[in-house]
Amino acid sequence: MSLSGLNRIEKKAAFSLASVFGVRMLGLFMILPVFAIYGEQLTGYSPIWLGLAIGAYGLTQALLQIPMGILSDKFGRKPVILAGLVVFLIGSVVAAMSDTIYGVVLGRAIQGMGAIASAILALAADLSREEQRPKVMATIGMFIGLSFTFAMILGPIVADAFGLSGLFWFTGVLTIVAMGLIQFMVPNSVNKAPRGDNVALPDQISRLIRHPQLSRLNGGVFILHMALTACFVTLPKQFVASGLSLENHWQVYLPALLGSFFLMVPFMIFAIKKQQEKPMFSAAITLLALALALLWILPLGFWSLVLSVVLFFTAFNYLEATMPSILSRIAPAGVKGSVMGIYSSSQFLGAFVGGIVGGYIASKFGEQTIFLAMALVTVIWLLLSFGMQPLKKSKSFSFAVNITSEAQAEKMAEQLINMPGVIEATLVHTEAVAYLKVDDKVVDLVAIKALLKS
Repeated sequence: MSLSGLNRIEKKAAFSLASVFGVRMLGLFMILPVFAIYGEQLTGYSPIWLGLAIGAYGLTQALLQIPMGILSDKFGRKPVILAGLVVFLIGSVVAAMSDTIYGVVLGRAIQGMGAIASAILALAADLSREEQRPKVMATIGMFIGLSFTFAMILGPIVADAFGLSGLFWFTGVLTIVAMGLIQFMVPNSVNKAPRGDNVALPDQISRLIRHPQLSRLNGGVFILHMALTACFVTLPKQFVASGLSLENHWQVYLPALLGSFFLMVPFMIFAIKKQQEKPMFSAAITLLALALALLWILPLGFWSLVLSVVLFFTAFNYLEATMPSILSRIAPAGVKGSVMGIYSSSQFLGAFVGGIVGGYIASKFGEQTIFLAMALVTVIWLLLSFGMQPLKKSKSFSFAVNITSEAQAEKMAEQLINMPGVIEATLVHTEAVAYLKVDDKVVDLVAIKALLKS
């Protein structure tokens, strides 16, 4: 990914905010590859409580993601992010000091209450020019993906050396590092991006939840993360049963994740260059369902597990990387903040439900049945994906406009939508801003700017 074109502040913002986001997600993810084993040592253990501990952060994240973004708009980005990190640190300490499963669930739920994702993305938008904003957001997305990879590797190593409590203490240390980055490395915001671009607007949310195309993506990311957390209720035990000790699990996760990245990149390039994004999207969902089915069908063995895990993460990483891009192109002009807020909440809620469902299935029907259930749910997602509309290439812009009434806004929007290359035009007179979605190969931005100044 090229960062050419970013100025000094944008580069500093991209890497410092991406590091904060990545460090925090690393702390949340590190429990996944180890808790199915170490959780059995806690007082009050049961499969359902195990699943709840794995996914508890998702519920509080989902509930507070949008409110925290709105608070950051009112009280400032940095104060809200720092407050969220303090809450996350408290949750880490609670989990680290607990010797019962109930205390760990409480700690994980408190961790999730530090829901700072929307505030970080909003600050990233504030600190970047519109034409460079996609590069900044892509840097943050890349670090999230890397944090998951490192979590799969570091989790077993740290847990083997320091135990389950050591894992949470390590997370606490990482959180303090993240607080230092926010305070001393992240530039202070001097400009604000338009609200609709970065913060969820409450009056838009119910309408966007019902949007037929967006709802398919929101449902999809819910299922994707539900499958992920549900599988990790049992997957570490599967590897132990196949003869691989927990401290060596990173030797599988590292090549599996690296292999999945190498496998998915050619498919992403093909999808974009040949404009086959929709068929490749459905193919990735099919591959995910196949991987889950193989985990259920194949006899328990080391190499069969490795094959299934590589296929699973190839599909998972492809979908995780492409869905936000698809979302931003489908999102109506001027409500990107609301769209991303709903999407993030769906993602975290899926993680919560996956833990609960995985634990319930394990207790009632056996752990192997988790893979069958998730495969069936993924097939439902596949059927829903067939109703997605073909994607159009577009870019989003926002411009300051000199309008003071709703009537003026409607008149100018009508003029804009009839100009060549303009796909959508939304004018908000209360903010004096125009949000445009355009085909940049056809649109005449000079003519648009002239109209908006008239």
